[in-house]
Amino acid sequence: MALRVAEAGRPLTTVDAFIGGRVEAIQPTHGHHRSGLEAVLLGAALEPDFAGTIVDLGAGAGVAGMVAAARCAVARVVLADRDADAVACARAALMRPANGAFASRVSIMVADIEATEAERESAGLSRGLADAVLTNPPFHPPATTTAPPGTARAAAHVLSKGGLDLWFRAAASVLKPDGRLIVIFRADGIAGLLAALGTRFGAVDILPLQPRADHPAHRILVGAIKGSRAATRLLPPLVLHGATGSTYLSAVEDILRDGAGLAEACPVWGAERNAR
Repeated sequence: MALRVAEAGRPLTTVDAFIGGRVEAIQPTHGHHRSGLEAVLLGAALEPDFAGTIVDLGAGAGVAGMVAAARCAVARVVLADRDADAVACARAALMRPANGAFASRVSIMVADIEATEAERESAGLSRGLADAVLTNPPFHPPATTTAPPGTARAAAHVLSKGGLDLWFRAAASVLKPDGRLIVIFRADGIAGLLAALGTRFGAVDILPLQPRADHPAHRILVGAIKGSRAATRLLPPLVLHGATGSTYLSAVEDILRDGAGLAEACPVWGAERNAR
């Protein structure tokens, strides 16, 4: 991690390396959400030969989308966010030499998930643009947050009045038929997440993320297919750490440090699903 001097009117930022330095992100030091494990897992969720268009919806500084771009050598990636500081960070990151292998395949759109479909389309998020959508929506309803209201950090962590339905409605609009949605969320919010997926998505795969083998899951990674009627599957969990200590298990370390795919750690995640 390297500290960058703030430009006029912009927050102080750091340069943070991901997947062994194949991605360098620029992130504000304070006042905004800072990406880590969850963003990398999202970026690892697609197979490396994925050849379509990926939209990182609510991308922030763009870590998930850039990890996907680094791993999926022929995919095109769109980073979409409404926050001016986050967009500026993503633009600056794409200029860094470390990201040169994929920067030409990544574009940035200033778009608000809470806007109308017509407004999103005007911003460039047209209907049927994406073959896959990655998203890490805010985790918390307003009553549970400790982030100062009105800040970018609160906006990144606290769902608005429309809740997850707004996020998945936007995702369904942007996705092509049979397109894939991949979302990470808190495990105790699974009921609301499934309700928000509603009839828009099926073939739902739920991957619990457990801190340790004897701990309950604290996050879930969910994959779904637009328009599918296939059944929901609860997959075996991905355990992050051993019984003690903070070191990641080797399969997780391979994802975080070497850019391995999620399916290498959880083969059932990569098992082919029937769209219908």
